[in-house]
Amino acid sequence: MSALAQSPTVRPRLGIAGIAIESSTFTPYRSSEADFEVRHGTEEILSRYPFEVPEAEYVGVLHARALPGGQLDRDTYEGWKAEIVDGLAAACENAPLDGFFFDIHGAMSVVGLDDAEGDLITAIRGAIGPDVVVGTAMDLHGNVSTTLFEACDLLTCYRHAPHIDAWETRERGLRDLVEASARVAAGGERPHKALVHLPILLPGEKTSTRIEPAKSLYARIPELTAREGVTDVSYWIGFAWADQPRCKAAIVAFGDDADAVDAAALELANAVWDKRHDFEFVAPTGTFDDCLEQAISSSLRPFWISDSGDNPGAGGADDTTYALARLLDRPEIRAGEVSALMVSLVDPESTSTAHALGMGARGEFRVGGRIDAREPGPVALRAEVTALDEAANTGHSAALRVLDGERETGLTVVVTARRSQWATRSMFARLGLSMTGFDVVTVKMGYLEPDQYEAAAGWLLALTPGGVDQDLRRLGHSRIDRPMIPFDAEIPAPTSEDVVTGGGR
Repeated sequence: MSALAQSPTVRPRLGIAGIAIESSTFTPYRSSEADFEVRHGTEEILSRYPFEVPEAEYVGVLHARALPGGQLDRDTYEGWKAEIVDGLAAACENAPLDGFFFDIHGAMSVVGLDDAEGDLITAIRGAIGPDVVVGTAMDLHGNVSTTLFEACDLLTCYRHAPHIDAWETRERGLRDLVEASARVAAGGERPHKALVHLPILLPGEKTSTRIEPAKSLYARIPELTAREGVTDVSYWIGFAWADQPRCKAAIVAFGDDADAVDAAALELANAVWDKRHDFEFVAPTGTFDDCLEQAISSSLRPFWISDSGDNPGAGGADDTTYALARLLDRPEIRAGEVSALMVSLVDPESTSTAHALGMGARGEFRVGGRIDAREPGPVALRAEVTALDEAANTGHSAALRVLDGERETGLTVVVTARRSQWATRSMFARLGLSMTGFDVVTVKMGYLEPDQYEAAAGWLLALTPGGVDQDLRRLGHSRIDRPMIPFDAEIPAPTSEDVVTGGGR
């Protein structure tokens, strides 16, 4: 058992702040303040956690969270950074902080910065000082730069993809921070920490914990953390859709026994290295045309297709029309012999037109292709408005039944005013749609989330173009460290010389 669980009974004083977004540098979309849910102050920030926070005195400053998108505009970032830094500095004037919880995703990109989280935590350290214990809990698709590692004392991340343990991870990270802060406040030492970087950069769809080898690699973590002197071990896949030197896999461990912590980090790093060529896509793949042909020909219903290159859950623009145009071209769908759903494309103009027309009305639309205008660009179609809705995560939304003249086709297209990811039954139900009510469902996703996965009788991952293209070689990375799998055939095995350490002071 780690000594962190045996901390003295001290009620530490903890600051909380962070900016959480996953940002593709390959999408033309730019994220702004309008994309974020922003919380100010202790009460608002603590209310976001669906668990009972550990006993401590909390000082919340600012937390901003958004659906993955493009790079965050610099002015918005600098404004939030200043608010966080000034708020923490003011908190330290009233009484010293014992700890700080850096609540982030880990793959934020900001225009003009290569390491946004590293920049933010460096500024925060300038406000709170070097003695405050800093902890963070991140998405496993985040990046651990050397700057971030050196500025934080405790780093942990999710152990599942899809992320069914997101809140469990934050609870674990906050609990460990409270215990470590209490111990240091009582005169004890900080935990020892270790980092091993691995030059492997893979999309999440090749590293799902539903399948091997990620399933077994993450399953090793409980045994590693049960070792004497080891508190936590984490494996970051890294973020594949940003062109930055920090983008790579990382193993981090921390605890009270330096030798045990270093050995655990290196052991997991070597296990990942041993499996470096074994990572495969979580579902069968193909071009969209290949996937659509198989879906229409299959007896499995509903048959789902992931339009993976434009997945807004990874930062895609959410409005490429590559898949939509191909659905429209299929004679079986145009004739209504096969029912198909395309969900969703962000298109405020089409959504506004649908709401102005009203339920049951018919009209002309030009759908999609306004943000990511790659071929074929906006698609002209005539459609009937079959459902309307408004919600915080979608803004106005509409279901459009595509027409061929005045005759109904088999295709329904969902458009929204805000970029959104239709991952739950409740989102479909708000527009009177069923996840199992169509023969073919095309969704802008990578791997399917739990509700989707349960609904799909068949599923293929279409390797479509977009800002989060699964074929990384098509994107044009030029600034990542090399060698790097899959861009290079081989990488060196990790050794003890690759372990970066810290803590214990």
